[in-house]
Amino acid sequence: MARHVRRTRATAAVLAAAALLTGCEGLPEGSSAGAGAGAEPAERDTRAVSPLKNPDGTAPGLAPVTTERDRAAAVRLIERVATKGRGPRTGYEREEFGYAWLDTADGVPLARNGCDTRNDVLQRDGLRLRFRSGSDCVVVAMTLHDPYTGRTIEWRKQRAAEVHIDHVVPLSYSWQMGASRWRESKRRQLANDVLNLMPVQGRANSAKGDSGPASWLPPRKRIRCAYAVRFAQVAVKYEMPVTAADKRMMLRQCGGRPAL
Repeated sequence: MARHVRRTRATAAVLAAAALLTGCEGLPEGSSAGAGAGAEPAERDTRAVSPLKNPDGTAPGLAPVTTERDRAAAVRLIERVATKGRGPRTGYEREEFGYAWLDTADGVPLARNGCDTRNDVLQRDGLRLRFRSGSDCVVVAMTLHDPYTGRTIEWRKQRAAEVHIDHVVPLSYSWQMGASRWRESKRRQLANDVLNLMPVQGRANSAKGDSGPASWLPPRKRIRCAYAVRFAQVAVKYEMPVTAADKRMMLRQCGGRPAL
């Protein structure tokens, strides 16, 4: 497991470019809840990879989408996402997506490696990892550069709530957009797919809830196009629509013009 993570990080280091400090148009100031709006980390995580260069989610972080070429590619991806109205939440339970952090979900990277999904993702994105005594899986301390707020978090397992694993496309949202009719194996896949998982500041994730991009975007503006791309990547992979309002907001983050 540890060897796999080191190989993944080496690949990510090659892929990552220095982040250019350009922002994306987004919600008005104050529209996105969460601490640290506009804050930047004192120490950059240069391993963070643009979602356009990380289509399976195995490389760490969420680097900004900065160049005109990449932003055009982002718009083309988002335009592929279908739309429909959001259905009822009736019947949704977390258990409908399987036991939390399964290592045995089929069809996802890092499955069946002897380490549960949560710890796989912490190892993917964390720096200066410390493991439980006798384990090369269970992370008990790390440094996290949170892409959503730009803050650096010195995380310890004793204060577990400081870092949440965010489902970029929330499970409740997916339920309302058609996952209620999926086979159970596909729901387990979505819940444990590293493409859909991001370790982030707990308060920011709590503010997000099960919102789509029209209602919530990361407080850190320059990451909003990348967030929209990742949301679209998950939607395309799982053939899942988003609401028309969410698609319009996603396009806006990357400079696209929503269809009238």
